[in-house]
Amino acid sequence: MTQGIAARSAAAVFGVLAAAHLIAQLIDPDAMFVDATQWLLMPVLAAVLVLGTAAPRSRLVELTLLALTFSWLGDTAPDLFDGDTAFLVLVGFFLCAQVTYIAAFAPYRSASVLHTRRWVLAVFAVAVVALVAVCAPGAGVLVAPVVLYALLLATMAVLASGVGRTVAIGAVAFVVSDSLIALRAFVDDFPLPLSGFWVMLTYIAAQVLITCGVMSRTRDENPDRSAVGQFD
Repeated sequence: MTQGIAARSAAAVFGVLAAAHLIAQLIDPDAMFVDATQWLLMPVLAAVLVLGTAAPRSRLVELTLLALTFSWLGDTAPDLFDGDTAFLVLVGFFLCAQVTYIAAFAPYRSASVLHTRRWVLAVFAVAVVALVAVCAPGAGVLVAPVVLYALLLATMAVLASGVGRTVAIGAVAFVVSDSLIALRAFVDDFPLPLSGFWVMLTYIAAQVLITCGVMSRTRDENPDRSAVGQFD
């Protein structure tokens, strides 16, 4: 019961932080408050996942926590650098996050669209090709990391479909968020007002949905060891 209350409290804190961050994105995206709230989002979400699951935690939960840690590093570490270096640091840590999610979701691949709806693979393939084609002219020497990241992102989304619908929707939101980042970085005069807001809205939604889906899957697999009070 105490763990359930703690999980709900952490979820409430995350909700306040996320709302404050998104509102700040709309008011003044360059304000220090925007960075500060972004730095806190993933640690609080990780706390929700820890408090929302019981020990000993599954491989899925542990790897999701690691992916959230890499995501937090992707949110914070680029602020220590400038220009292309900052972007490469961001891509590097989120690449690690995507690899970790792939490792987390891989055991569920038999239930994924890789085996159940193979036509969906064509949709992801077209999306990857289109994104790379649009971004390549502006990416220059960074085109190789962009291609690698796009492939890993699509792989993560494909495998996420095997874990559950909520995780799959979260993975698609991640694809949208990271695609917006790439378009904003490499396409001159990218025509999306308040692009930072939309990037963060889809990013926050992605991580929340993946976390909720992982907790739901954990409850389904281990009902006797699941904590109460998860937010889903």
